[in-house]
Amino acid sequence: MNNQSNSGNSTHTIVERNGKSPLVLDYATRPHVSQSEEDWQSPQVLDIARRRGLLIAGTAMTVTLLTGVITLRQTDSYEGAFQILVEPVTAESEQGLDPLSSEPKPSSNTGLDYATQIQVLGSPKTMKPIVEQIQKRYPEIGYGSLMDQLSISRPEDTKLIAVKYKDEDPDRVKFVLDQLAAGYLTYSQQERQSNLRQGITFVDDQIESTRKRVDTLQRQIQTFRQRNNLIGTEALASQVASQIQGLEQQRLEARREIAETQKQYNNLQDPSGAIAALAADPAYQKVLDKMREIDSKAATESTRFQASEPEMAVLQEQRNSLIPVLRQEARRVLGDKMASVGTDLSVLETRQQVLGNAQRYWEQEVQRLPVVSRIYSDLERELNVATDSLGRFLATRENLQVQAAQKEVPWQLIAPPATPQMPEDTKQRNLVLGAIAGLLLGVGAATIAERVDDTIRTNDELRKHVRLPILGSIPLYEALQRPHFLQRGIPQRADLRSDTFRYSGFSESFGSLYSTLRMLKADQPIRSVVISSPSAGDGKSTVATYLAQAAAAMGHRVLLVDADLRHPQISSLLDLANDRGLVDVLTSNLNPQQAIQRVFNLTAARVTNDPTAIVADDENLYVLTSGQVPPNPARLLSSQKMKRLSEYFHAMFDLVIYDAPPLLNLADSKLLASHTDGMILVTGLGKTSRFELTQVLDRLQTARTPVLGMVANRDPSSFADMTY
Repeated sequence: MNNQSNSGNSTHTIVERNGKSPLVLDYATRPHVSQSEEDWQSPQVLDIARRRGLLIAGTAMTVTLLTGVITLRQTDSYEGAFQILVEPVTAESEQGLDPLSSEPKPSSNTGLDYATQIQVLGSPKTMKPIVEQIQKRYPEIGYGSLMDQLSISRPEDTKLIAVKYKDEDPDRVKFVLDQLAAGYLTYSQQERQSNLRQGITFVDDQIESTRKRVDTLQRQIQTFRQRNNLIGTEALASQVASQIQGLEQQRLEARREIAETQKQYNNLQDPSGAIAALAADPAYQKVLDKMREIDSKAATESTRFQASEPEMAVLQEQRNSLIPVLRQEARRVLGDKMASVGTDLSVLETRQQVLGNAQRYWEQEVQRLPVVSRIYSDLERELNVATDSLGRFLATRENLQVQAAQKEVPWQLIAPPATPQMPEDTKQRNLVLGAIAGLLLGVGAATIAERVDDTIRTNDELRKHVRLPILGSIPLYEALQRPHFLQRGIPQRADLRSDTFRYSGFSESFGSLYSTLRMLKADQPIRSVVISSPSAGDGKSTVATYLAQAAAAMGHRVLLVDADLRHPQISSLLDLANDRGLVDVLTSNLNPQQAIQRVFNLTAARVTNDPTAIVADDENLYVLTSGQVPPNPARLLSSQKMKRLSEYFHAMFDLVIYDAPPLLNLADSKLLASHTDGMILVTGLGKTSRFELTQVLDRLQTARTPVLGMVANRDPSSFADMTY
C-alpha cells in the first residue's frame, strides 16, 4: 500500500491497492482544552456526580460527621450585644459640605468608611486601653481571646455599629460589653477632634505646596512664551500658515519672471530677436534711415549717371561710411540689451533663492510648531490642574474650620449592653452548615479529580480530542464485566442466539459499525482491516469478534485472524482450539485452510481441506487463531510470507479482520496495517488517557500508517439493553 503524508497540515492519505479513490484523513489530535476552559453545563455536572458520587458522598459525610462531633463537644455560650449610632440621622446634620467640594453633599453619602472604621475599632491600638480595664476583673482575657469571641459589624443600610460578644459566663459578657461601649465612646470623642486638627494641618501643607507649584508653572509659561515669541499657539499657527502661503505665491511669481527674462535673453541671441531689439532702438534706426536715404538717392541718380561717374561714387562712399557706424550701433544696442537682461535674470535668481530660504525657515517652524504647542498645552494643563487643586484646598480649609467651630456630635449608645438570659442555640445551625460545607467540598474534590484525571470518558471527549472520524460507539455491556465473562469475554451461545441479545443496542452497534466501515469508500469497499488499541484492556479483541460476527450475519464471508501473537484472546473468547494457527502457517508449510476454523452457531468446528466447504455452509464466520506464541512476533508479521498470506486472505474472503496487539510501545499493529486497507483504533472510554492516545497517534502519523477511524468502546451514554 502507498501512503502519503503532509506534515504541514497533519493529514494522512490512504491509497487503495488498485490506486483508486484516495481517502484523506487528518488524525492529529486537537489541542487539549481543559475542563476549566469548557462550558460546564448541567449534563457534564451530572456525569461528574455519577462518576465521582462515592467521593462526593464520602467527603460530605466526613465533614458532616466532624462538624457534629465538634458541635456536640462545645459547651453552651451566651451572647450579648450593643449598638452605637456613629452619625447623625437628622436631615439638617446629613446635609453637610463635602470637605473637598464647595457643593452640598447628598444625604445618602455619609462620608464614613464603615469597613475601615470597623477594622480600626478592632485594632490592637484601639483595644489596648479597653483590654486593660477588662483585665482588672478578668486577668485571663487578653487581646487574642477577646477578639476570638468579639464581632463588630454594621447593620445593612444603617448608621449604626453593632458589637457582639460571646462567652460561657453571662456576667462576664455583660462586663466586657460595658467596657467596650465606654471605650468606643471615649475613642469617638478623641478621634473626631484629632481628625479635624490633622485635617486642617494637612490642608495647610497642601495649600502651601500647591501655591508654590502654581507660581513655578506661571514663571515657566512666561519664560517659554518669551523665548518662542509666542502670543498663542493658534495665532502662531495662523502666522506661520500665512507666511508660507505668501512665500509660495512670491516664488511662483519669481519663477514666472525668470522664465520670461530667460526667454528674452535667448531671443537676443537669435537673429530674429536681435533684429527686433535693433528695431526698437532710435539711434540705430536713425543711422539705418540715413543709409536707406542714400540708397534711395543712389537709385534715383542711377537713372541719370553711370556707376563710374563721380556723383555715384560720392553716394557709394557715403553709404560705405555709414556701414561701420551701423554695425557699431548694433553691437552697442545688443550688448546693452543683453547686459540689462542678464542683470535682471541674476536679480530674479537671487530673489528666488532668498524666497526659498525663507520658505524653508517657515517650514521648519511648521515642524517645530506641534512641539511648541504640546509643551505649551502641557504647561497650561498643569497650571489649570494646580490652580483647581489650590481652589479646592482653600475651600476645604474653610469647611474644616467651619466644622471645627461647630458643636461636636459624639457617638451615641442607643442599645446598651444587657446580661444575656438564654444560651445561644447553634448546634442545629452548625450541623446544617457542616453538611452544606461537606457537600461543597465533595463537589470541589470531584471537580479537582475530574480536572486532574487525563482519562477520556465520553464519546464527546474523544471526538474533541482527535480529528479522526468516530466510526462507531459500542455501549457498555454490563454482562461482559461479570466474573464469568471476564474470562470468556463474550456471552454464551444461548445469550448470543437469543432475540433479546440479537436486537439489543450492544449487538446493533456492531452492525452499525460495519455499515459505516463499508460506506467509507463506496467505490472500493474495504476488504481487510486491523483492529488495535492504544493499550491493553481497551476491548479490541471483543470489538474484533463482534464486528466479524456482524459482518458474517449480513451474508459476507469473514475471516477473523488473531494476530496478537503476544497475548492471543480470540481462541479463548470463541472457545476454539489453538493448537494450529497463524504462527504455524508462517513458520511451516502448513496450508492456511488446515488452520482456519469455521464457527458453527458460535461453536468451534474444524474446516475441511476442501475450500468449497467454506462456501457450502450457511455460516460465514471463519477464524484463524494465533497458534503458539513465537519468540519474535514482529519479525513474523513483517515477513514477505505474511504479506503473501494477507493477499491470499484478501482474495478468498469478503472481509478479513486482524486482531492486533496494542500500539503503545509495540510495532506489530503498524507492520500488519501495511498489508491491509487500514487500521481501526479502539479506545476504551474510562480507561484510555489523552496522553496515551496522543502518543499513539503521533507514532502512527510518523510511521505513515493508514487509520480509518476510531471506535469508542464501553460508551456509558449508549444503551446496551435497548431493543426494538
